[in-house]
Amino acid sequence: MRSITISSLQELDSAAARFLEEAGEHAVIAFSGEMGAGKTTFIQALCRKLGVTVEVNSPTFSLVNEYFTQAGNSIFHFDLYRIETQNELFDMGYEEYFFSGSLCLIEWPEKAQNLIPDDALWVNIVIGENDARLIQF
Repeated sequence: MRSITISSLQELDSAAARFLEEAGEHAVIAFSGEMGAGKTTFIQALCRKLGVTVEVNSPTFSLVNEYFTQAGNSIFHFDLYRIETQNELFDMGYEEYFFSGSLCLIEWPEKAQNLIPDDALWVNIVIGENDARLIQF
């Protein structure tokens, strides 16, 4: 298991760059952590590093947002916190996203754990002392 510690918001972008280097070619990345751990904030930093220029927000109510990098590549950002059943993901055609080859960043993946591809990279964000964050993957 690898880990990155973020001690302040000023370290966020450099931590995101390091994460992307170490994460490899995973198309699906699943982010777990308690409420307020910084999943969305870290995903925002990842998207900045990947060349997304629009505002990145958690798709809490829409379940998925699509962003485009400056190179025109799609990034799909999921927030599964509010799903009641996995049928909601079937109804939205989750397979077309998860198996598209495009980058999928998923918050609260444990709500649909058996639908997450086997080759997904699992990330856990832990709140540490003095509001530091430990990114474990």
